[in-house]
Amino acid sequence: MNIKFWGARGSIPVSGKNYLKYGGSTTCLEVRSKKKDLIIVDAGSGIRLLGKKLLKNSQNNFSMLFTHSHWDHVLGFPFFAPIYSKKTHIKIMGCSFSSDAVREIIAKTMQPPGFPVKFEEISARFEFASVCSGGCKVCGISVTPIELSHPNNGLGYKFEEGGKTFVFLTDNELGFVHPGGKEVAEYAAFSRGADLLVHDADYTPAEYPHRRTWGHSTWEQALDLALGAEVRALGLFHHNQDRYDSELDRILAECSRRIRKAGSRLKCFAVREGQEVKF
Repeated sequence: MNIKFWGARGSIPVSGKNYLKYGGSTTCLEVRSKKKDLIIVDAGSGIRLLGKKLLKNSQNNFSMLFTHSHWDHVLGFPFFAPIYSKKTHIKIMGCSFSSDAVREIIAKTMQPPGFPVKFEEISARFEFASVCSGGCKVCGISVTPIELSHPNNGLGYKFEEGGKTFVFLTDNELGFVHPGGKEVAEYAAFSRGADLLVHDADYTPAEYPHRRTWGHSTWEQALDLALGAEVRALGLFHHNQDRYDSELDRILAECSRRIRKAGSRLKCFAVREGQEVKF
């Protein structure tokens, strides 16, 4: 399994000298199987550059998974160049617990008057399906969903192939259980022993009391989850739009200090736009 992060920022894309290290694009992941089959996770602003790469490499068939339909996870879809090619075939799989049908997750991003081209007018061929609670196989990778603790619901995913496990829990509040969400112990059980856990770490502990119930976790909560679940590596994700590179560096330093104090061998990093992880 090969994972590439095309966007790791939360809420809104950002740019400027303070975001050069970790990037400013919102959520989009490229997950490839051993056979190089492609699953795209979410369509934040990071999907634009991924689309250019796919056109360059003439890759026309792939699957897309969505965690939920909040704007920062779908706003890049109209700018995803492969959807304007007749050669493109995309299987779209979304959150069966969402209030939106799977098709509507993407179609509403092109709804007039917000965008000049309607979804019905683009050239790509689409196939739509919901992700059942029991999971499924996508491109040879076993995909198991879990409901996120987030306003308006959503799904996190566990990807398994060849004895390796990647767990992706973005937009997940560990300090408050939203309707449909789970307790921390359930997320720990879901993530147990994973080779990589990528988790929402939007807030600092000082910020969180003022933003509790907004649907996001602190880096401290994410770290505690990773340590409790005994995962091998933790990627801090959904970086706050106001979190500069220097602040993320300081957060990582504190995470490293706490990991050493706990006597753990956990590897911790803040996800960088363009970063790749291979199992």
